[in-house]
Amino acid sequence: MKTKKGAERRKYERLPLAVPVFVRGIDPNGRQFVDFATALDISVGGALVAIHRFLPKGSRILLEIPSAPVASSTPAVPRSTRQRFYAKTVRVTDGEQCKLMGLEFNKPMMLNVPRKAASPKGTSKAKSAGK
Repeated sequence: MKTKKGAERRKYERLPLAVPVFVRGIDPNGRQFVDFATALDISVGGALVAIHRFLPKGSRILLEIPSAPVASSTPAVPRSTRQRFYAKTVRVTDGEQCKLMGLEFNKPMMLNVPRKAASPKGTSKAKSAGK
Protein backbone atom coordinates (compact mmCIF):
# COMPACT_ATOMS: atom_id res chain seq x y z
CA MET A 1 0.00 0.00 0.00
CA LYS A 2 1.36 3.41 -0.97
CA THR A 3 1.58 6.20 1.59
CA LYS A 4 0.60 9.74 0.73
CA LYS A 5 3.39 12.30 0.49
CA GLY A 6 3.59 16.05 1.08
CA ALA A 7 0.41 18.10 0.97
CA GLU A 8 -1.68 15.01 0.13
CA ARG A 9 -1.15 13.68 3.70
CA ARG A 10 -2.59 16.81 5.26
CA LYS A 11 -6.16 16.80 6.49
CA TYR A 12 -6.43 20.60 6.47
CA GLU A 13 -5.37 23.36 4.10
CA ARG A 14 -2.40 25.44 5.28
CA LEU A 15 -2.36 29.22 5.26
CA PRO A 16 1.07 30.77 4.57
CA LEU A 17 1.15 33.43 7.29
CA ALA A 18 4.00 34.80 9.37
CA VAL A 19 2.49 35.03 12.86
CA PRO A 20 4.43 35.81 16.07
CA VAL A 21 3.86 33.12 18.71
CA PHE A 22 5.09 32.03 22.12
CA VAL A 23 6.18 28.43 22.60
CA ARG A 24 6.05 27.06 26.15
CA GLY A 25 7.29 23.67 27.25
CA ILE A 26 9.95 21.63 28.99
CA ASP A 27 13.32 21.25 27.29
CA PRO A 28 15.25 17.94 27.05
CA ASN A 29 17.06 18.86 30.33
CA GLY A 30 13.73 19.11 32.20
CA ARG A 31 13.68 22.92 32.46
CA GLN A 32 10.60 25.00 31.66
CA PHE A 33 10.99 27.55 28.88
CA VAL A 34 9.09 30.25 27.01
CA ASP A 35 10.45 31.22 23.58
CA PHE A 36 9.31 33.80 21.06
CA ALA A 37 8.96 32.18 17.63
CA THR A 38 7.22 32.66 14.27
CA ALA A 39 4.53 30.42 12.81
CA LEU A 40 5.32 30.31 9.08
CA ASP A 41 2.13 28.57 8.13
CA ILE A 42 -0.86 27.39 10.08
CA SER A 43 -3.88 25.14 9.58
CA VAL A 44 -6.76 23.84 11.65
CA GLY A 45 -4.63 20.81 12.57
CA GLY A 46 -1.14 22.21 13.09
CA ALA A 47 1.57 24.70 12.24
CA LEU A 48 5.12 25.10 11.00
CA VAL A 49 7.10 27.16 13.51
CA ALA A 50 10.56 28.74 13.17
CA ILE A 51 12.29 28.66 16.57
CA HIS A 52 15.88 28.96 17.83
CA ARG A 53 15.57 26.19 20.43
CA PHE A 54 16.01 22.52 19.54
CA LEU A 55 13.16 20.28 20.67
CA PRO A 56 13.15 16.62 19.73
CA LYS A 57 10.35 14.99 17.76
CA GLY A 58 7.52 14.04 20.11
CA SER A 59 8.02 17.02 22.44
CA ARG A 60 4.80 18.41 23.94
CA ILE A 61 4.40 22.17 23.84
CA LEU A 62 1.86 24.94 24.34
CA LEU A 63 1.62 27.35 21.41
CA GLU A 64 0.25 30.80 22.29
CA ILE A 65 -0.89 33.17 19.57
CA PRO A 66 -1.28 36.73 20.86
CA SER A 67 -4.13 38.82 19.48
CA ALA A 68 -5.54 42.28 19.93
CA PRO A 69 -8.12 42.63 22.73
CA VAL A 70 -11.69 42.40 21.49
CA ALA A 71 -14.58 44.24 23.08
CA SER A 72 -16.79 41.81 24.96
CA SER A 73 -20.57 41.97 24.91
CA THR A 74 -20.43 41.31 28.68
CA PRO A 75 -18.25 43.98 30.37
CA ALA A 76 -17.59 41.77 33.41
CA VAL A 77 -16.06 39.03 31.23
CA PRO A 78 -12.83 40.16 29.52
CA ARG A 79 -11.87 38.42 26.29
CA SER A 80 -8.58 36.55 26.22
CA THR A 81 -5.84 38.29 24.27
CA ARG A 82 -4.23 35.05 23.14
CA GLN A 83 -5.23 31.70 21.73
CA ARG A 84 -3.62 28.60 23.24
CA PHE A 85 -3.05 25.28 21.50
CA TYR A 86 -1.47 22.16 22.94
CA ALA A 87 0.64 20.39 20.34
CA LYS A 88 3.42 17.89 19.77
CA THR A 89 6.37 18.13 17.44
CA VAL A 90 6.04 15.74 14.51
CA ARG A 91 9.02 16.99 12.51
CA VAL A 92 12.17 19.01 13.24
CA THR A 93 14.50 20.23 10.50
CA ASP A 94 17.33 22.75 10.27
CA GLY A 95 16.51 26.10 8.69
CA GLU A 96 19.09 28.69 7.69
CA GLN A 97 19.19 30.40 11.11
CA CYS A 98 16.70 28.39 13.16
CA LYS A 99 14.94 25.08 13.63
CA LEU A 100 11.75 24.41 11.68
CA MET A 101 9.30 22.55 13.87
CA GLY A 102 6.22 20.85 12.41
CA LEU A 103 3.46 20.80 15.04
CA GLU A 104 0.27 18.78 15.28
CA PHE A 105 -2.39 20.25 17.56
CA ASN A 106 -3.90 17.88 20.14
CA LYS A 107 -7.35 18.98 18.98
CA PRO A 108 -8.20 20.71 15.69
CA MET A 109 -8.37 24.47 16.07
CA MET A 110 -11.87 25.76 16.71
CA LEU A 111 -12.42 29.25 15.43
CA ASN A 112 -14.13 31.60 17.88
CA VAL A 113 -16.76 33.13 15.63
CA PRO A 114 -19.12 35.55 17.39
CA ARG A 115 -22.73 34.43 17.37
CA LYS A 116 -25.44 36.61 15.95
CA ALA A 117 -27.38 38.52 18.57
CA ALA A 118 -30.72 36.94 19.45
CA SER A 119 -33.76 38.67 17.97
CA PRO A 120 -35.86 40.65 20.41
CA LYS A 121 -39.00 38.85 21.59
CA GLY A 122 -41.90 39.12 19.21
CA THR A 123 -39.73 39.79 16.12
CA SER A 124 -40.08 36.29 14.69
CA LYS A 125 -43.85 36.29 15.33
CA ALA A 126 -44.23 39.60 13.53
CA LYS A 127 -42.30 38.27 10.51
CA SER A 128 -44.31 35.06 10.34
CA ALA A 129 -47.59 36.96 10.68
CA GLY A 130 -46.65 39.13 7.71
CA LYS A 131 -46.06 36.17 5.38
